[in-house]
Amino acid sequence: MKTKLGVIAAVVLVWSGVARAEMVDKVAAVVNRDIIALSEVQQRAAPELARVANERDAKRRADQRAQILKQALDVLIADKLIEAEIRELGLSVTSAEVEEAMKDVQKQNGVTDATQFAELLSREGYTLKSYREFLGKQIARGRLMQMKVSSKIKVSEEDLKAAYAQYSKVEGDEYEVHARHILVTVDPKATPEQVEEGRKKAEAIAAEARRPGMDFSSLAKARSEGPSAADGGDLGFFKRGVMVPAFEKAAFALKTGEVSEPIRTNFGWHVLKVEERRAVGVTPYEEMRGKLEAELRQQKTEKFVDQYVQELRKKAVIEVKI
Repeated sequence: MKTKLGVIAAVVLVWSGVARAEMVDKVAAVVNRDIIALSEVQQRAAPELARVANERDAKRRADQRAQILKQALDVLIADKLIEAEIRELGLSVTSAEVEEAMKDVQKQNGVTDATQFAELLSREGYTLKSYREFLGKQIARGRLMQMKVSSKIKVSEEDLKAAYAQYSKVEGDEYEVHARHILVTVDPKATPEQVEEGRKKAEAIAAEARRPGMDFSSLAKARSEGPSAADGGDLGFFKRGVMVPAFEKAAFALKTGEVSEPIRTNFGWHVLKVEERRAVGVTPYEEMRGKLEAELRQQKTEKFVDQYVQELRKKAVIEVKI
């Protein structure tokens, strides 16, 4: 009897373990023979899912969550299709190329210490190993796009003049803001409970910042968990298109002297105060030409890459299961 009970218990444990594994690793889609797990989709969508978790309307929250998961899945499907093309064409990347790219990233971020670089990557959800893998894929992807897309990208002088006319129209009425912020850090892999805990902490700081006579700079030095804390959270002047969208939207919506509600980014929760606004002059065409050309090339690249991915999708066998 003891033995039979032991066997039954073992079977129950095995099946319950399988059931849990299926819930965790449910298949979200099959791309040809490559599987995309639901956990991959959720991980890719994590920052956006955290943003909508505070939506009080249950239906709206469910609709937003479904849309976010669909967009994340579409990106992962595109990645699988591109990876398959890279394998089929035999495009390879050497470890030396990846290491050179790692050095470039460190240089661009002003980081020379290996430990500091590892910490920087960790805040973005990477380990050194996973980031090397990511860079290798990006280099291979760049080579594929060079072969399939680059020859189609043309930027004419007429394109540049039209872009400058649009820029001048917008920039002529534009202004920039001088802001300070207080950051409550939240790990990119934080649970919804940890995200909410950070939001409440930031909310309390925002209320404190709005008290009459409160010096925001001193409060930032005392409470901010970001690298700008020592400077009183000073971000200096910035134009549109510099900060992440959520941050920018709040900064340009606030009046001078106003303190924002907590703003969610990949770094955590921010409390923002606009110190000053000033008009921005229109930069001459010759000075803007290089930047406008780069932007137009980027726009056209994205367009042709999207077309290329759509062509790959038509040829592939894709089964979406969520």
